[in-house]
Amino acid sequence: MQKVKLGVIREGKTPPDRRVPLTPNKCDEALHTFPNLELVVQSSHIRAFSDDEYQALGITVQPEVADCDVLLGVKEVPVEQLIPDKTYLFFSHTIKKQPANRELLRQVLQKRITLIDYELLTNERGERIIAFGRWAGIVGAYNGLLTYGRKYGLYQLKPAYQCQDMEDMEEEFFKVKRLPPIKLAVTGSGRVAQGALEVLRRMGIRQVSVYDYLYLDFNEPVFTQLRSSDYNARRDGRVWDTPNFHQQPEEYVSTFDKFLPVTDVLIACAYWHPAAPRLFSEADTQRPDFRPRVIADVTCDVNGSIPTTKRSTTISAPAFDYDPATGALQPPYSAPSHLTVMAVDNLPCELPRNASRDFGRQLLDNVLPHLLGGDPQGILERATIARGGHLTERYQYLQDYVAD
Repeated sequence: MQKVKLGVIREGKTPPDRRVPLTPNKCDEALHTFPNLELVVQSSHIRAFSDDEYQALGITVQPEVADCDVLLGVKEVPVEQLIPDKTYLFFSHTIKKQPANRELLRQVLQKRITLIDYELLTNERGERIIAFGRWAGIVGAYNGLLTYGRKYGLYQLKPAYQCQDMEDMEEEFFKVKRLPPIKLAVTGSGRVAQGALEVLRRMGIRQVSVYDYLYLDFNEPVFTQLRSSDYNARRDGRVWDTPNFHQQPEEYVSTFDKFLPVTDVLIACAYWHPAAPRLFSEADTQRPDFRPRVIADVTCDVNGSIPTTKRSTTISAPAFDYDPATGALQPPYSAPSHLTVMAVDNLPCELPRNASRDFGRQLLDNVLPHLLGGDPQGILERATIARGGHLTERYQYLQDYVAD
């Protein structure tokens, strides 16, 4: 079988991302698993795993990776760092025609690069086989509780990015025992939501049914998980149909208003389509019975499912206040009547070592066998946006996006 030389590239995007597609241990495992694999790591001083950690396991670390066949990164590669005629795997954020990455895809085409996007790697059922979503949920739920504690002066959680890893972050969980009997709602049922639920359970917060959440009072903090059918309904009044909701979201209306009078903290983890209804409106925030005062918008769709998410936030400045009276954004925690929104758009970066280990496991199990074994199931082919200077057939809809 033909040898393939794989290079783990240095992340070049600003602000820097400390995650890696393959940790030192995963590189070592890959070399022992795949006899036709050669692997090198481009030296970097910003990674959560140091060059020394790779070299300690005998992994070659070198300043340049132009001699590699396939290059693995995490985030978008700066256009000036793209090497012509190579195969790249990274999150390109181009498939929704994101304006910021138009030039990136243009340069991919100009340099005849084969671009495989992690976001598009799916199995035969259309399910994603590699993602950081669980860690977005874990950090997002933690940040939601951190924000609530700061807003009401109850406790001070150490920010996740200042924790060495998940285990270090868990040392902070005991502080949440100071919570009053509030209600928290988590939307969604995918990887992101599962990560959020994992944290709330580990914090010792009790999970209750949707019915009990709506109609009962508790003398302790509780949370519930809301699926799409819990807060949306068909316009025509017919019975709920999940596949139809995903195919025709515009045929549905939000029924989230019933949760507004009983929810203190909303942790939004559900995927949202632009044609789908928003959970509530800005006008709803002025209702006397609008109760949420902290929203952790883990999905971070600006002007999306959460209309008060007017902008994304950063790891170092994770929150802002929304003034319901004026619709204006204010500094965080500036008034009790304000709605405080946490909308960090790169949450997994806060626990880069854990997130990288998880991602590397998925890469080893679900992607490298196809990359190094000829891709008989077409998994890589389905995720290939460009090849040889042209968009592939599946992604021809991006033609106007990359046109001059």
